[in-house]
Amino acid sequence: MAERIVIVGAGQAGASLAEALRTGGHDGPIALIGEEAAPPYQRPPLSKKYLLGEMDAERLWLKPDAFWTEHDIELITGAPVAAIDRDARAVRLADGRAVAYDKLALTTGARPRLLPPAMGGDLAGVYPVRTLADVDAMAPEFAAGRRALIVGGGYIGLEAAAVAAARGLRVTLIEAAPRILQRVAAAETADFFRALHASHGVEIREGVGLERLEGEGRATGATLSDGARVAADFALVGIGVTPNAELAEAAGLSVENGIAVDAFGATDDPAIFAAGDCASFPWRGRRIRLESVQNAIDQAKAVAAAMLGRGAPYDPTPWFWSDQYDVKLQIAGLNAGFDRTVVRPGAREGTRSVWYFAEGRLIAVDAMNDPRAYMTGKRWLEAGVSPDPDRLADPASDFKTLA
Repeated sequence: MAERIVIVGAGQAGASLAEALRTGGHDGPIALIGEEAAPPYQRPPLSKKYLLGEMDAERLWLKPDAFWTEHDIELITGAPVAAIDRDARAVRLADGRAVAYDKLALTTGARPRLLPPAMGGDLAGVYPVRTLADVDAMAPEFAAGRRALIVGGGYIGLEAAAVAAARGLRVTLIEAAPRILQRVAAAETADFFRALHASHGVEIREGVGLERLEGEGRATGATLSDGARVAADFALVGIGVTPNAELAEAAGLSVENGIAVDAFGATDDPAIFAAGDCASFPWRGRRIRLESVQNAIDQAKAVAAAMLGRGAPYDPTPWFWSDQYDVKLQIAGLNAGFDRTVVRPGAREGTRSVWYFAEGRLIAVDAMNDPRAYMTGKRWLEAGVSPDPDRLADPASDFKTLA
C-alpha cells in the first residue's frame, strides 16, 4: 500500500513539497495542513504590492484552488496542529482530529518576534508584518499624512518604511543597533539604503532603542531609550522572527535554531523531515537556517526527493532580494565572517555592488539595481571562483577578465 505523507505547514515550503512529491511520482495520499484559513500564498508581495493596493488577494495564491483537487492533495486549512504522536504516527489537530501518517514533513515556518506587553506590545495599532491577516489589519492605517513608527532597521522594517513613505505617510524608523542592517549587511550597503530612505523623507534614528510605546488602549507614540518622544498614529514591529519548532521539540526531536535536520532534511526520527524557515541544516562545516523563498522552494524539492528515496545532500547557494522604492537589492551567498568588502560602481548612476571576502575568498555580494553584478557573483560563488579584490574595485575592469 502507498505511503500516506502528511505535511504540517501550508506556506511556500509546504506547498512546494506537496507539489514536488506528486510530480516526483508519489501516488499515495498527501495531506497539507495549514494553520491559516487562506490557501498557500506568497509572502513577499504582502508588505509591498499587496499593501500598496497593486495586487488582489487571489494573485497571492501559489496555486489556483483547482490545483489541489487535480493533483489529489488534501488541503486542510484553518487547522492548527497541537501535537505530534510519534508512537501512533499521527498529528493531533487543535480541534481534536487525528491525521495519520507514514511519513511526516514539518514546514511550519517562522513567526515574528513581538514586543512584550510591558513595552506596549499589547496596544491597539501595533502590528507585526508576516501574514495576510497582519497586512489586512494594518492596511487602513496607511493613509497619507499619518505618522508611522517602524521598530527595527532590518530588511522587513526598511521595506515597510518604503511602502509607508510611498503612500505619503510621515515615517520614523528606529534601530537599537549602531546602524541599520547591522546583522545582515556591510556598512556600505547600509549607507546606500540610509541615503535612499532619507531622499524619500524617512527619518532614521540609529543606536536608539524603544523604551516603550505610549497610549491609552492604542499606541499614540513612543518613548525612546535616549529619552526622546516620538508621536505616531500606529507602529510596525520588524525585529526578527523565531522558527516554529515547538511541535518538534515537544515530540522529542532535536532543535538547534530551528528543527535540526541532516543534509537530506531528515530529523532524529527517520519518518519525520523538515524544510523551509523552520529547519536548520548542515552547510559547509556549520549549521544554518535560511529565511528565503529560494530556500523554501529548493529545500522542499530536496526533501521531497529524499522522502521518495532518491535524495542528494542539500547544498544551496543562498540568494535573497529586497524591493525598496525603485531599488531592487539582490544578494547571493552568506556574508558571515567577512573580513573585507569591495564596493564596485554599476554601469548606471545610482547602481552599485558590495562584495564580501573572507581570507581572500569571495563569499557574498549585494547588488543594488545591478543585475549583472548579481548574476556574475552568483555564478562565481556556485563555481567556487574568487576574483582579485583590487581589480574588482576598479570600475574600468570587465567582469569577463576578472575570473
